[in-house]
Amino acid sequence: MKNNNLLLIGCGLLATTSCQSHDNERPNIIYIMCDDLGYADVGCYGQQYISTPNLDRMAAEGMRFTQAYAGSPVSAPSRASFMTGQHTGHTKVRGNREHRIGSIFYGNNEDPTQTGQEPYDPAHVILPEIMKDNGYTTGMFGKWAGGYEGSVSTPDKRGIDEYYGFMCQFQAHLYYPNFLNSYSRAAGDTAVQRKILQNNINHRMYGEDYKNRKDYSAQLIHERAMQWLDKQSSDKPFFGIFTYTLPHAELAQPQDSIFDMYQKSFDTEATYVGDEGSRYNPTDCGHRQFAAMVTRLDMYVGEIMDKLRSKGLEDNTLVIFTSDNGPHCEGGADPEFFNTEKLLRGTKRSTTEGGIRVPFIAWWPGQVKASSVNDHQLAFYDLMPTFCELAGIENYAERYSNKEIENDYFDGISFAPTLLGKDNQVAHDFLYWEFHETNMMALRMGDWKLVVEKGTCHLYDLKTDLHEDNDLAAQHPDIVENMKAILLREHTDSPMFPITLPQ
Repeated sequence: MKNNNLLLIGCGLLATTSCQSHDNERPNIIYIMCDDLGYADVGCYGQQYISTPNLDRMAAEGMRFTQAYAGSPVSAPSRASFMTGQHTGHTKVRGNREHRIGSIFYGNNEDPTQTGQEPYDPAHVILPEIMKDNGYTTGMFGKWAGGYEGSVSTPDKRGIDEYYGFMCQFQAHLYYPNFLNSYSRAAGDTAVQRKILQNNINHRMYGEDYKNRKDYSAQLIHERAMQWLDKQSSDKPFFGIFTYTLPHAELAQPQDSIFDMYQKSFDTEATYVGDEGSRYNPTDCGHRQFAAMVTRLDMYVGEIMDKLRSKGLEDNTLVIFTSDNGPHCEGGADPEFFNTEKLLRGTKRSTTEGGIRVPFIAWWPGQVKASSVNDHQLAFYDLMPTFCELAGIENYAERYSNKEIENDYFDGISFAPTLLGKDNQVAHDFLYWEFHETNMMALRMGDWKLVVEKGTCHLYDLKTDLHEDNDLAAQHPDIVENMKAILLREHTDSPMFPITLPQ
């Protein structure tokens, strides 16, 4: 087994020749983060209605985590936690704050001239910047959500060599949008630009005419990701961030063989009248749409694995698959119907387990033990130190902390030892979440889970009460006080994303 975590120690952009000579030994990394896929929406996690053969095979050939957590119960801050290596008590982006500026028409369809979310703090380094600085080729395909168009934080400014997808997650509400965003350093692009989808703009964004649009964004994004992957070789390590939008609302996709396979699968159907303001078109077959979208996502994952095998890259490539948060209730989705195991309570936007515990599969033939199931507790902010350790980037927090910031936090703990089957894994003392929109906080400490709603504390023992039904706060005031103290210590004030702290 190659000792990948000892290679390229201390190498930056000005890497020495000896460091570069080890490029073919450092692992490639592909991080697949889908959108709003629930813990129980995959076959290997208990799903009974939806076919996910490729993800099930990935789990059979790799490691399936049972206690992995998103960075937040909603999209932008969860992605920020991954990118920054910070929990939501420290990172700047803690909610889906929208920026929509100006107006432009594509055909008869109006869109903002600038759009996107709150930018990541440019004073704090993010993961693709670290990987690029240490010799990795970087590509990102899918949802960005880390800064609006033209802001201080766009893919071209934050360590991404090639990008294609949705800069703005509101734009991603449409699967057949007016445009996507694109950037290629190799092609000489100087900034992210819009690529107009001509097969879409002559049809309305909402209503019956919408069905005449032809360019399906999920497929276009996947095709660009596969083209980028096809260009990679064993000569230089690569870091791919594939942030697919499936299976987030709206519930829409091509009427092809994947859609047809669920034609008679459900005795009951979910109908949805639509919401033009949210850009969610109507559907009369929500269950069928959602199931087919998950299977479509599964097909994309299978094609990624097949590409790695065909290029002979599988033995030196770590692939992680996960979801940005729990299942959504938007656009006609029915997570209660698909939560067949009824293991977890809550959905997207809740800091109960259903909102933050996510499927998480690691695949690396010859390195990650096949058919292994692991209960190590991790969160998205652990991915930065894990990837750095595997890439041989030593002392990443010390090297990349901004000395001009009083507290430039890095909150993660590498779980590389767990992946590689070693016995020196360090466990978290606690995991932390906060989300201003629902005014909720949470802390996981061992088997204890503290959920704070509008300042009121609820305590659960997840070992005996995974569904969080029995509030034990009154019986264990000492544990509550201890966990409250950690929450208060870890939280840094954010006027942009205010939260009610526990009293």
